[in-house]
Formats: sequence, C-alpha cells, structure tokens
Amino acid sequence: MKRLLVVLALCLLVNAGLFSQGRGGGQRGAPQPPRTPRAMAPFDMSGYWISVVTEDWRWRMFAPPKGDYAGVPLNPDGRKIGDAWDPAKDEAAGEQCKSYGAANIMRLPGRLHITWQDDQTIKLETDAGTQTRMFYFGAPQKQGDDWQGISKASWELTPAVGGFSFGGGGQTEGTGSLKVVTTRLKPGYLRKNGVPYSANTTLTEYYDLVKEPDGDLYLVITTTVEDPTYLAEPYLTNTHFRKQADATGWNPTPCTAK
Repeated sequence: MKRLLVVLALCLLVNAGLFSQGRGGGQRGAPQPPRTPRAMAPFDMSGYWISVVTEDWRWRMFAPPKGDYAGVPLNPDGRKIGDAWDPAKDEAAGEQCKSYGAANIMRLPGRLHITWQDDQTIKLETDAGTQTRMFYFGAPQKQGDDWQGISKASWELTPAVGGFSFGGGGQTEGTGSLKVVTTRLKPGYLRKNGVPYSANTTLTEYYDLVKEPDGDLYLVITTTVEDPTYLAEPYLTNTHFRKQADATGWNPTPCTAK
C-alpha cells in the first residue's frame, strides 16, 4: 500500500513539472533582462528637424526691444533684471550665450540634429548657438551648472487597449511622450532681450511625435518653466519642428547677444 502511494505521488510530481513547462516553466519562462530606454521608445526622434514658428513670431524671429516682456509672468525682481539688460556687457563678459540655455534654446529658430548617443542617452544638437543637450535615462554623466544643465529623461507610455496588441498577441507600449526635466542651469534669458531665469529654474518638457495625413512628421514640445526667483507663475509654451529628409540647411552658428 505504501509503495502504491509513493508511485502515485511521483506521478503527480512529474505531471506538475510537465504542466509548468508547458505554461512557460523551465528555460522558456526564464526572466528576461530589462529593456533599454532605446528599445522601449514609442517613437524615434532621430534625424534632422527644422523649427516651424507658428506662435510668438515677433519675440522669436527678432530680438525684442528692451522692456518687452509681454506674455512672460515676470515678478518685480525679474523685471528689475530685465530692465538692466545690456548686450554689450554680456559680450564683454563672454556671456553671449545667455539666451541659448536649455530654458530658451528650443524657441530659437533653427535646426535640430537628434541621435542616440547610447541606449540610455539621447543627444540633441542645435545649429543655433552650436549647443548640445544630453537627455539621460540613467545616471547623468556631467555636473550641470552650465547653459544646458542636467536633463533627466523618461518615457511616459500610453498602453494600447487592454495592454495587448491585437495582431501578434504580444504586449505593446502603445504610444507615449518623452518627458525631460532639466535643473542645475546657469542663469540665462527666456528671450533675447534679457528676460531672466535663475539657477533655481526647473524646466519640464514633453516631446510628442505627430504624423500628418500627407506623411509629414512634426515634433511638438510642450514646455513649462518654473522659477521662484524671477517668475510669478509657471511660463508655458509650445514649440514645433518638422522632420527633414536629410541635413540640408544644417548650419551651426555661434551665439550672439542680440
């Protein structure tokens, strides 16, 4: 009787092992390494992009006159700094790049060149001012306190219906946005005419890809600048770039103070 019970127990163990293998046990069900940010990307921003100035034309295409702060919620301290703007002093001090910092560089007309430096880092270059921004999904590889600061990136994914694709039956991330939060900035300008932002600024950007019916691709950047030193409230903008087929027109130029 005991022998019969032992045989039955062994049969149950073998069947359970076979069942677990059939349902993803054994080697087939081994944990997979985590996917890299590059592999998780809901879209690819790589390539060349040209700015499409659809808003704030008179403040973006030309240096506004001194004291023109329309649309920027400056507090009294911010206005005091803006009223003292002197581009000649900036040039003499070697700070002609003050309006080319991360809080304003995307608003300047020009072109972008975006690449993946590695699976954890996006590299964004501008021909306006010849600036380079690095978006780190992992640990930042620089100290900040310069014009472009420290930019930490993450994907904000929107799952597909039910969390699964209907075609292959596999899991999918659906669509999403690239979120970039930048801090540790050197003080600079929100506009060419000396509208200031301080070292306490936090810049939050959302990058979204939009495909038009004619096939054109647009990069839409929604930006919030928060600065308790010079702004009475957050400063919100939207900026647009159209995808180019190649590097046509790419023309890196130095910073100018006005």
